[in-house]
Amino acid sequence: LEEWDAHPQGIAVAAEPLIDRFQGGTAPDAWAPTPGRPLSGIRVLDITRVLAGPMATRFLAGYGAEVLRIDPPGYAEPDGYSGGDLTLGKRCTNLELDTEAGRARFLELIAEADVFVHGLRNGALEALGLGEAIREAARPGLIEVTLDAYGWTGPWAQRRGFDTLVQTSAGMSTHLMRLEGRAQPQLLPAQVLDFATGYLMAAAAIRGLTIRMTEGHGTRWRLALARTARHMLAHGTPPEAPELVVPIESPAEDRVFTSPYGPVRRLRFPVDVAGSPLFWERPGDPYGSATPTWTTRASVGRSA
Repeated sequence: LEEWDAHPQGIAVAAEPLIDRFQGGTAPDAWAPTPGRPLSGIRVLDITRVLAGPMATRFLAGYGAEVLRIDPPGYAEPDGYSGGDLTLGKRCTNLELDTEAGRARFLELIAEADVFVHGLRNGALEALGLGEAIREAARPGLIEVTLDAYGWTGPWAQRRGFDTLVQTSAGMSTHLMRLEGRAQPQLLPAQVLDFATGYLMAAAAIRGLTIRMTEGHGTRWRLALARTARHMLAHGTPPEAPELVVPIESPAEDRVFTSPYGPVRRLRFPVDVAGSPLFWERPGDPYGSATPTWTTRASVGRSA
């Protein structure tokens, strides 16, 4: 931890907010949350990869948003994430953003979207001719939520990374090694940075919707795995957790999906908002199985 705190990138990340917010363009918005399914009618365009971004958009789908995930033709997530977990509740389509036709269709989708979530490196969309000014012109009032690995400033701002690499770089693995008295660095289980950052991204998107509803303008939000790591470490070491007893009794959902991967029944989500249960209306669709179109009706304030 001491080495990371003294490293130029650690210093840069420490100066960044946990969730950085910027004001976007103005746009009228007549949307209001729907009782029971608060995000019904909201359209979310998703260009994310394992694992934080897909968790964010999956959460939004669980409360009724229409999520359209974009991948290049032939793309699929790593085998360890099969079974539809990352695409749960979403439609999945293919677009080639390095072609004129693909870029044109992307802007048509953006023009009719409410939220755009992506984990592309800073400058990647600009290099494709789809920069911030172009997106804002296509959809004034757009809410954008973006993810970076090592932070948005500092010498590693453009460096690719994922959960376990960031845990190691930020000193979490050596910190856990010392706590447990181990001889080798230890990683926190369950991709904790990915999940924590993903749910923060979802919270940012929802906050963006309420800001647009009450103040009439869009917002842009930036998060980073390394900043989430710092936030978690700042809370110190929690008290020792009780030992898990196997088998673990967990309530399951009543519904059974007939998915491309076979019958699926999922554990009930651990978070419950009174009057608005989180559930998904469709199984995890195969990559590239949908057309690049929206299926829900556009609301006031969008171009269609």
